[in-house]
Amino acid sequence: MRRLFLSCLLGILVSPTGLFAGGSEDLVPRFRINVDTVVLRVTVTDPLNRYVVGLEREHFKVFENKLEQTLTHFSSDKTPISVGIILDMSGSMGDNILSARNSVIRFLEQGDPADEYFLVTFNERSSLVRDFTNRSENIQNEITLKTPKGRTALYDAIYLGLEKIRSARSEKKALIIITDGEDNSSRYTFSELKDFVKESDAQIYVIGERGDMGYGRNIITEIVRLTGGRAFFPNNFKQLDYFCDLIHSELRNQYLVGYTPTDRRNDGSWRKLKVSLEPPEGMPRLKVRAKEGYFAPRK
Repeated sequence: MRRLFLSCLLGILVSPTGLFAGGSEDLVPRFRINVDTVVLRVTVTDPLNRYVVGLEREHFKVFENKLEQTLTHFSSDKTPISVGIILDMSGSMGDNILSARNSVIRFLEQGDPADEYFLVTFNERSSLVRDFTNRSENIQNEITLKTPKGRTALYDAIYLGLEKIRSARSEKKALIIITDGEDNSSRYTFSELKDFVKESDAQIYVIGERGDMGYGRNIITEIVRLTGGRAFFPNNFKQLDYFCDLIHSELRNQYLVGYTPTDRRNDGSWRKLKVSLEPPEGMPRLKVRAKEGYFAPRK
């Protein structure tokens, strides 16, 4: 009876591949950074990695530079998504490219008609192969025409994706990167990429094969953490479908919390964010992920 009561209280615990999002819609969903309002996307999971929906405003606390903020906005996010697919086409992907193509197609087929996508492919060069489109079949057609070859300019590809995602129509923006190796050919340095990531309002998700990432694994983990995204390192790319489904489900099961900063200076400083939970009594320990900070506007 206790477990049933908690389920009723919270609405539902969504499995990693579930596609439910519930809650109020008292805010036009967006991640906005200006002197008036900061709104960010928050993912909540339980110990079994299921998405927790049905939480209310009073369960969330947001701290900016360790000072608690008063929440002025709250909603569950059901809006369309803008997603950049960034696909590694370097020579090392030869044995994995079929699995990668099939998983990307699977992700696209789960989308809504209002979603939009673009495609970047990369080896030692990065290329915007398909600009934003609502027709997922356009992306599918492009990825079947590419042949893996060359070296790996991963940083350049992410940088290009971050530039392109700025023109997205949807307020919910994400990059999904599929790669099997470390960067060995980029013009941009990791430091330059990291600074650009901190300026972006897009979440970054990376799927990289565990055995070949080397030191690149730590770099990728740091990048995605800044954005509130996630990094996955399966043993092999035969597991790609599961992780693509997981990312799709996460993008559909997020909260939006917003506040007016107590620090209203337009000084361009980095404001560190922390989101914490005070869940209903009886809930297990929940995990919260959100963007780690933002740059304040500058006069």
